[in-house]
Formats: sequence, C-alpha cells, structure tokens
Amino acid sequence: MTSVFGVRLVFAAAIAVLTSALSPAHADVVVHIDKSSQRMAVSVDGAMRYEWPVSTGRSGYGTPNGVFHPQLMARRWYSRKYYNSPMPHSIFFYGGFAIHGTNDLACLGGPASHGCVRLHPSHAAVLYGLVERNGRGGTRIEITN
Repeated sequence: MTSVFGVRLVFAAAIAVLTSALSPAHADVVVHIDKSSQRMAVSVDGAMRYEWPVSTGRSGYGTPNGVFHPQLMARRWYSRKYYNSPMPHSIFFYGGFAIHGTNDLACLGGPASHGCVRLHPSHAAVLYGLVERNGRGGTRIEITN
C-alpha cells in the first residue's frame, strides 16, 4: 500500500514540475510615471529594472493620474487625432492615452505631449516587450503628480 502511495506522489510531483516548466513565467510589472520629475521607473516583481526620462502632457493637455492597466498594445500606431504622428510601441492605458516612443528626443524630461507618455524609441521597445512577455493583466501603470 505504501509503495502505491509513493509512486502516486512521485508521479504527481513530476507532473507539477513539467507543468510549471511549460507554462510562461509570470511577473508583476509596475510602471510608475512621476509627472513632477518627468521620469518613469519600471520594476518587475518588486525589483527596479529601468528608470527613464519621459514627456507627459504639456500645459492644456494633461496626462491623467491614477492606476491603470494596459488596454491595447500596438507595435506600430499613428495618431488619428494629431497629424498622423508615429507612436511606435504603443501601450494604451486609458482611452486614447498611451505610453509610446517618440522622435522628439530633445523634449524628453519635460512636459511636451498632448497627454500621452513619450519615451525614447528604444526604451519604448524594451517596455513593450516586457509587458508583452509578462501580460497586460500582470502590468500596472501608476501615474502621479
């Protein structure tokens, strides 16, 4: 009787190990955007991974405060509202507001957008990949003043 129980236990343990090895790793990604410093900090499972300059909404074009989750992601996107401007690696988090790459690098570190959060294109690509790998449900976007 004991040997049958032992075999079942070993079998169950083997299934658990194989199942965990085959399923994608889950990590909690937190993107914190501080509008007062115009900086973004990205952590994964509580460990700080990246810190980058951003541009948020300039005067008259506020970036919303709050806690959000990615709603839509697009590697290539063009603004239908603002002159068909390119928005590479867009992560939409609230209506038409997104985190995305920009070619206006000189403005990073200061408010300059129509409300989106702009990043260096290479930083936007890194963030996009991180969110894509870890899932929209496991990603939280926090925006504060």
